[in-house]
Amino acid sequence: MAQIVFDTRHVVRYRFPTHTNDLILDRKDSEVAEAFLVRVEPTETVPVHVHNEAEQLFYVLQGEGELSIGEDLDGRFPLRVGDFARTPRGIPHSVRCVGDETLVYLSIDCFSRPHPDEPTWDSHVRQMCTDHGWVFDDVNKGSIDVSAI
Repeated sequence: MAQIVFDTRHVVRYRFPTHTNDLILDRKDSEVAEAFLVRVEPTETVPVHVHNEAEQLFYVLQGEGELSIGEDLDGRFPLRVGDFARTPRGIPHSVRCVGDETLVYLSIDCFSRPHPDEPTWDSHVRQMCTDHGWVFDDVNKGSIDVSAI
């Protein structure tokens, strides 16, 4: 039987120059979803990006941020603890930390169809690294126990 319960204290960490993603559920292990904790440090911003195959849902756990969304990123929405947000499939968006505390949110990608070129989270990260000029081996830090940090 496939894994049913996922321990968010034991994740695979991806530290990008702009934010951190702690992978909880890889898209390869689900029919229609992937999940991770996103950590955006003060002064950091998740770069503008689009999910053509997925609607993305956020639940804010810690800190304060701002979601910018739309073709010109002119839709701006404050994010506070307890807020739940969605970004529709195919719409550019970005998230930035606006406070002195790390912004942490649970992000769930809900796929309407599989991405043929990015069937796993790692394949997606490799493409992100190519697009932004980042080095994959510098980004992928491997499994960690976040309960210890």
